[in-house]
Amino acid sequence: MYTTDQYEGMLAETVVIQGANGDTIDAYFARPLGAGLFPGMVLIHHMPGWDEWYREATRRFAHHGYAALSPNLYERYGHGTPEDVAAAARADGGVPDDQAVADLAAAMRYLRALPYVSAKVGVFGTCSGGRHAVLAASRVAGFDAIVDCWGGGVVMGPDQLTPQRPVAPIDYTADLNCPILGLFGEEDHSPTVDEVARHEEALQRQGKEYEFHMYPDAGHGFFYYHRPSYRQAQAVDGWEKIWTFLGRKLAV
Repeated sequence: MYTTDQYEGMLAETVVIQGANGDTIDAYFARPLGAGLFPGMVLIHHMPGWDEWYREATRRFAHHGYAALSPNLYERYGHGTPEDVAAAARADGGVPDDQAVADLAAAMRYLRALPYVSAKVGVFGTCSGGRHAVLAASRVAGFDAIVDCWGGGVVMGPDQLTPQRPVAPIDYTADLNCPILGLFGEEDHSPTVDEVARHEEALQRQGKEYEFHMYPDAGHGFFYYHRPSYRQAQAVDGWEKIWTFLGRKLAV
């Protein structure tokens, strides 16, 4: 709860971490000022790239009391505008899953090594970042909660598998060891309502802890206030569900 006399401060900067194969990659880091302890959050950017929206989201998590880190999964494609770098990544078939998982594991370890970060670290992603969040938390030990916002490609048919994405994240459901919050739109085409239902069935079958919300009159990217896909009421409710979920699962 906010009061008008509380102190607020934040540090936000670009840092360098060691990712997959020992590669150095940039990451955007934001945290509240103070001794902590603060729960950690890894933020995974979407297919359009490591862009301004993700810088703002990282600071938003810091404002809410988290030490938040968003690594640039497109680092190997060079630098330029987020749109140009994302286009290069798409032209190459996308980031290999193994590389993305290793980068995200490195981000989680970076947070855990900080003296003001608590024992709890969650992971958040939208679009392809939601898929990567599910994938990383299923394959790497150490994440304590997942927020998957409309992550397409969690459910994949054999014809959708590629050398970069050889296994559907849903096939790792048995290995998922933390609770998941999923936020989706009924009008989305990736994931579809049916794909979300299939993911939910897999979670139920494996006895996993999850909380899924399907929003009417919303499609892909309904949090993105700078795009026509934005849906104010659904986005406001979705953010409130995120803070409530993480407040329970990552409490210090």
